[in-house]
Amino acid sequence: MGKGKRMRVFSALSLLAALSFYPLSISPSPISLPARAAGNNAPLVSTATREGRLAVFDDAWSRINERYYDHAFNGLDWDAQRTSFRLLAAEAGSSKELYGVLRRMIASLDDPHTRVFAPEEKSDWWRPRFVSTGLAIAEVDGLPTVIQVERDSAPARAGLRVGDVIETVNGEAASSLIKNQLAKLSVPLTASARFRAFAKLLEGPAATSVEMSWRTNAGKQKFARFDRHWGQRELGVRTRREQGYAVIEIDVFTKPIAAAFASGLKKQLNGVRGVIVDLRRNGGGDAEAMTDIVSTFLNSASNLGQFTDRFGSSFTISTHSRSLFSPDLIAQTKLPLVVLTSERTASAAEIFVEALKVSKRATILGTQTCGCVLAVRTRHELPDGGLLDISELDYETAAGHRLEGHGIEPDEIVTVQRRDLYHGRDRAMERALAKLARLWVANH
Repeated sequence: MGKGKRMRVFSALSLLAALSFYPLSISPSPISLPARAAGNNAPLVSTATREGRLAVFDDAWSRINERYYDHAFNGLDWDAQRTSFRLLAAEAGSSKELYGVLRRMIASLDDPHTRVFAPEEKSDWWRPRFVSTGLAIAEVDGLPTVIQVERDSAPARAGLRVGDVIETVNGEAASSLIKNQLAKLSVPLTASARFRAFAKLLEGPAATSVEMSWRTNAGKQKFARFDRHWGQRELGVRTRREQGYAVIEIDVFTKPIAAAFASGLKKQLNGVRGVIVDLRRNGGGDAEAMTDIVSTFLNSASNLGQFTDRFGSSFTISTHSRSLFSPDLIAQTKLPLVVLTSERTASAAEIFVEALKVSKRATILGTQTCGCVLAVRTRHELPDGGLLDISELDYETAAGHRLEGHGIEPDEIVTVQRRDLYHGRDRAMERALAKLARLWVANH
């Protein structure tokens, strides 16, 4: 890839999470999904045989070895990983066990972008498939706390409520499970890694169950067993008005969302006094779609940073005046702007946030972002039909700063509190509306 050459890239899910139900994604969403996975026309191998399992393992290890953006593998001895996990892969009793081995090996990179999907797990990143128990967990006040419960799910019927604290999982203290998970990391602990450790507390294969206990707001301890099942959700965008301001919630950046945003923006902003862009559920998406939307708020030709591979080849992304997905010019607005972030704000969404923060175009409220900003050129098809995402490109801002592993600090930190969860209060949204109201009064 030559410098300046235009290309599509996608940073490899996450996920990431929503307060309107879909489970916390553990990885950031792709920045841009290619038309197909890179593979060949050879017959698929069977992982029912030792030879087939080794073919899948060796292919995955070799592709990462050849294409990973960091030739030092984040300080990890990648050759030693092959030695440690290859025999386990050969002796795996099923495809599920094989992919479990692959995930443990890849997890040692502490890179949520590099990940593997078994053949039956493949899905479009804007319609993610996931295994869920019907609830999602995050760290609140240092404790594993329920932050969403699926309507009409088994947990909802069992009386589990947003704000409840998970105490045990399969008879073990939840706090100990999280502590052990974090202790296994071979790299320095990051906020992103801590977030994932809490989010994955109930993780397990589909068609299995998990027994757990939790503490309610009244201090009562409850017990139940819940089944894990497959689910799917289509990510999108929602717009509403509150107190005379436009609130735009974007789950992901896609071409259809960018086209709809460009064509409907004038109507959405008609008569409003300011804009709140809520990216707390946004795990990333298509780089061009993100650039299209952020061009609404920034001057044309603003440098949004560059991606670079392990060989030093790089390319820059910039804002533009004409939409790539709509026949119209991009309708720019100078309305006061607030952007909401969380630990789930990742990938392309972090580029969006950083550009607005550095230019002082917006006030950023919420919590530190994921720090998950790498990119993948092409999805690789494994010999059995599984898919492998590899972080092939690193990202730096226009000022030369890396966001990977660091994230973005908001201008004002607004943390989630348990009492707010129980009462359905959105403190960050309240702060955003108050901020815009003060700006309106000051300017009028």
